[in-house]
Amino acid sequence: MLLFVLAYLGGAFTILSPCILPVLPFVFARSGQPFVRSQLPLLAGMAITFAAVGSLAAVGGGWAVQANEWGRIAALVMLAFFGLTLLIPHLAERLSQPFVAFGDRLSQAAESGRAGGSSVLPSFLLGIATGLLWAPCAGPILGLVLTGAALNGATVGTTVLLLAYAAGAATSLAVALLLGGRVTALLKRSFGAGEWVRRGLGVAVLLAVVAIGFGVDTKYLTQVSTASTTSIEQNLIDRFRPPQQKSMAMSAGVPTGGSKLPVEGTLPSLGGAVEWLNSPPLTAEALRGKVVLVDFWTYSCINCLRSLPYLKAWAEKYKDQGLVVIGVHAPEFAFERDPANVRKAVKDLGITYPVAIDNDYAIWRAFENEYWPAHYFIDAEGRVRYHHFGEGEYAESEAVIQDLLAEAGRTNVPTGIVQVQGTGALAAADDSDMDSPETYVGYTRAENFAGTGGEVADKPHDYAAPSQLRANQWGLAGTWTVEGEKADLGQTPGSILYRFHARDLHLVLGPGADGKPVRFRVTLDGKPLGDDHGADTDADGNGTVTGQRLYQLVRQAHGVGDHTFQIEFLDPNVQAFAFTFG
Repeated sequence: MLLFVLAYLGGAFTILSPCILPVLPFVFARSGQPFVRSQLPLLAGMAITFAAVGSLAAVGGGWAVQANEWGRIAALVMLAFFGLTLLIPHLAERLSQPFVAFGDRLSQAAESGRAGGSSVLPSFLLGIATGLLWAPCAGPILGLVLTGAALNGATVGTTVLLLAYAAGAATSLAVALLLGGRVTALLKRSFGAGEWVRRGLGVAVLLAVVAIGFGVDTKYLTQVSTASTTSIEQNLIDRFRPPQQKSMAMSAGVPTGGSKLPVEGTLPSLGGAVEWLNSPPLTAEALRGKVVLVDFWTYSCINCLRSLPYLKAWAEKYKDQGLVVIGVHAPEFAFERDPANVRKAVKDLGITYPVAIDNDYAIWRAFENEYWPAHYFIDAEGRVRYHHFGEGEYAESEAVIQDLLAEAGRTNVPTGIVQVQGTGALAAADDSDMDSPETYVGYTRAENFAGTGGEVADKPHDYAAPSQLRANQWGLAGTWTVEGEKADLGQTPGSILYRFHARDLHLVLGPGADGKPVRFRVTLDGKPLGDDHGADTDADGNGTVTGQRLYQLVRQAHGVGDHTFQIEFLDPNVQAFAFTFG
């Protein structure tokens, strides 16, 4: 919301600069004329001018995104340039002289063609001219918004920012139209303040460029809750997302033949990803003729991880027949927004098929998706033919792949069903004897917390370990700061306890802001783990938090029962996000 307000004010403040002077006479000339035939075409011409500039910038922004790291560098250079134009108004004026000259010629043509002062076409041309004459004022601030879109990816939020900027500029013009010449004296007295605002914004932009160049922005985002860094649509996603990602296939039965698969829609746009891994950016048009499987996932989601062995096996088995598997990584936690974290996860997990980093949920929204994992099956004609939410039904999903390949005319399509054996956290869950649900530690979605007074939000608090835990209750011990999506331990000693019933216990953990490894020790009912240790612990329960990811801490080797889990951190500065079970 703050960005929207700043964009609005940025548009409004352009009228407080001396470069607005060439525009005001044309605006004042229409102040007493009919709105529909004179003022409205003027404003429409200006709007089209801004839209054209925005479209050109969007094309450049798309190129920057596709260029990955080089595009990021180019965007930073552009940001620095716009920052300098804010600091040095004469630079903006000189660079925009061709636009201003063209606008001046257009305005003269419009004035010479005006019939009675109210004809539509001359007013429309005058609006275009006004937009061009405004270039020295609008260019730097509008450029910042559009370059930010190139740096972060085009989103609904970017569109709203541009609308907010245009609304601010329109408000300024509306004031000028209403008050006419009487506002001129006030504007002249305000020009000095307006220039100081521009220069202050220029300094802020240059400081931001330095911060982004050194990666400060990425380090900050990995500490900030997803809910606080996304727009309204992500809050809606969180509101309607179920607390557990379970299999939620919505098709009426599983078809056994390709001709029986219904058409659910067309493959939406794959645009808007901030980066593509293992592939150049893919488009729906370029994928025509291929059978496509789109997998929405995020790398700390246990359900997503347990689906990966099948996706990898299908990508390999059917690649020669024209199957393309695309992973769309849509982050749940803030640290999953860091492209470096995603790159490392993709490499560590052995994923070789294309992965789109969908930090802004552009592809997620295009599919109207709400779940992790979610699998969408697209035929060779670009039509969505089947979907499945959650884990399971792998044989049915592979049968769909075979049907769509055969329908596309592929010969010698391999038959049979892949047999995979995931290891560690990627192994299939023991659903028959799992009674503990996914449990979040941050207060936004926490449940079953056992502690006097509950969790204390956003400030350090000394928690005492619960003397007794009932099934699926958990608690903290030590001085923790509980935030919306995580809990931070700033100093030792500190521990987390959970009374669970499942074969496997996982915990999403990460080091603190300093990034230093954090040692820990896990016990089960107060005893060392022994044979019940997980992939990230040894028989004594020892392990180390080295990165922000899901850690498998317990895998019981001899049956499942009710147990009290405790993890004690031997070093300070650790973050805990969520428990999952298997």
